[in-house]
Amino acid sequence: MAPAPKLSSTLLNKVPQVTIWFWVVKILATTVGETGADLLTTNLKLGLTVTSWIMTAVFIVALIIQVRATNYRPPLYWITVVLISVVGTLISDNLVDGMGVSLVTTSIAFAIILTLVFSAWYRSEGTLSIHSIVTRKRELYYWGAILFTFALGTSVGDLLAERLNLGYGTAVVVFAAMIAAVAAFYYVLKINEILCFWAAYVLTRPLGASTGDLLAKPHLAGGWGWGTVNTSLVFLAVISAVVVYLTVSKADHVTAEPARS
Repeated sequence: MAPAPKLSSTLLNKVPQVTIWFWVVKILATTVGETGADLLTTNLKLGLTVTSWIMTAVFIVALIIQVRATNYRPPLYWITVVLISVVGTLISDNLVDGMGVSLVTTSIAFAIILTLVFSAWYRSEGTLSIHSIVTRKRELYYWGAILFTFALGTSVGDLLAERLNLGYGTAVVVFAAMIAAVAAFYYVLKINEILCFWAAYVLTRPLGASTGDLLAKPHLAGGWGWGTVNTSLVFLAVISAVVVYLTVSKADHVTAEPARS
């Protein structure tokens, strides 16, 4: 196991406590990642390539600001999550829609890349716990892992909902059931906390994406017909309200000393 970082190199934990609010905003952000990407590429007619360049640039700026911060700030953190959700979606869409790579191939490839990121993170730091994101090196591993959880979740969600013809509603139920199973593994069977966290984190991406598609797609495509504009605006409004609450209440702030593991 890698040695604990020296006190002079540590920051306050840069991520929120994992409360119910964490999962609520995470799922909302993944939904916006799906509908927001569709809004920019289709509704605003920017196209996949232009949208990808613009959103990647905006995300990089947000990530730099987030990494340079010395403590957890809800607005900055969750803006970065929303943006990385959009970028993760676009990575998958570029490969599948732009280059013709199959969803099976992208799902397998992203799973392998995510495994490699986790392996490099663990070899370097000796832990994958989000309770110990107290150095910029660990934070970069953290955001790298998150990027590929979004890309993987996009491909897997589309694979089940579209290519396997489950439909968006059924896909929502399937992924919700998987997350419930992970929760049972953790709370009932006492399976490893870190393993269960990352499994749930991956699964919330296709859950949010399928929810976004279910709400936004027209009735003829199996959706509810809200449209990408209305769905994106509603979910962004809810995210903003929750983030304002978290900023004021500090309900998800880490109050302990910087993690040493």
